[in-house]
Amino acid sequence: MFKLLKAVSVFVGTIIGAGIFGVPYIINKSGIIPGFFYFLILGSVVLLIHLFFGEAVLRTKESCRLPGFAQKYLGAWGKILVMISVVSGLIGALLAYLILSGDFLRILFSPFSSLSAVQLALIFWVAMSYLIFRGIKLIASIELLTNIVFFSTSAVILFFCLLRFDFQNLAAFSLSNAFLPFGVILFSLIGWSAIPEIVDFLKTSPEKKKLKKTMILATAVTVPFYLIFTLAVLGVVGGNISPDTISSLVPFLGPKLILLGVLAALITLTDSILVLGLHLKNTFIYDLKLSNRLATAIACGVPFLLFLIGFRNFIGTLGFVGTVVGVIEGVAIILIFKKAKKLGDREPEYSLKIPSLLLYLLITTLILGAISQFLI
Repeated sequence: MFKLLKAVSVFVGTIIGAGIFGVPYIINKSGIIPGFFYFLILGSVVLLIHLFFGEAVLRTKESCRLPGFAQKYLGAWGKILVMISVVSGLIGALLAYLILSGDFLRILFSPFSSLSAVQLALIFWVAMSYLIFRGIKLIASIELLTNIVFFSTSAVILFFCLLRFDFQNLAAFSLSNAFLPFGVILFSLIGWSAIPEIVDFLKTSPEKKKLKKTMILATAVTVPFYLIFTLAVLGVVGGNISPDTISSLVPFLGPKLILLGVLAALITLTDSILVLGLHLKNTFIYDLKLSNRLATAIACGVPFLLFLIGFRNFIGTLGFVGTVVGVIEGVAIILIFKKAKKLGDREPEYSLKIPSLLLYLLITTLILGAISQFLI
């Protein structure tokens, strides 16, 4: 049971990251009705893709990451395309977390320190790099603790938001921005990068049987949490919402509660940075055969270099990663799942019976969603 709890914590920590702070802003633009529709549709689509990838991993004897699975089941072209997508997506996601971390740390330490957001982000990033270098066992233990703290702190913030809740602050529908949420919401739901790590963490076959339940439970936690968080925040700030969400709550909740909000933000950023950073590092190790030190240096160094040279558009980064990278990897995972059913070299701990028509429908949904982002 405790092993399952740790696995769910890793998965929840991967999914609930920087995306949660962009969701209220983007749903305010589109309106509550389209935003919640996207969560319903994309939540179902992403859960299926998670389950597909989990089965594909369990059907494969060797330990590798998404580019390795693409090479095995889709060929050289699949590996190249997915490798570019995975590396770009993980670097983009880590960059989004880094953009927020410096600003949140500045708010947290402003009464005690004169360090700039960039300096604080550098210190924070060094600590994260060390934990990524150490690996999944340490990260799994931290995830469980940080998720408990994060949800407890968030519950306090949401309680005070609900006390100031006003339905008039909620925008129902905006036709001109109806397609806007796709990329950010897709980004906020993706957690497939953690699946190979969780499979490695679940050592024995009886433990690996818990993988399916892990993904379903994590989805059952994250989607309702996103919806409650978004409603509570928009019910307080309405059209005054900021891209990072937290700073727009300052006039309504006061400095003490904002410090709690910043603490919750840093906790969830830490969760996602650890899991995604480890996944990127292991991608370099398993699929490009780099050393642990060099893989860690690239995985942790590139996002920070991009941050230093001026890539600091938070919403734009989320939209890019969710739309372009999420769609490419999502389609690749569906195709890998289909091939692994026939070419897998291991008996999986669970097996899904999915008609081909549904697979093609999922691919069409992702592609049409990506196309819609270029029409905005």
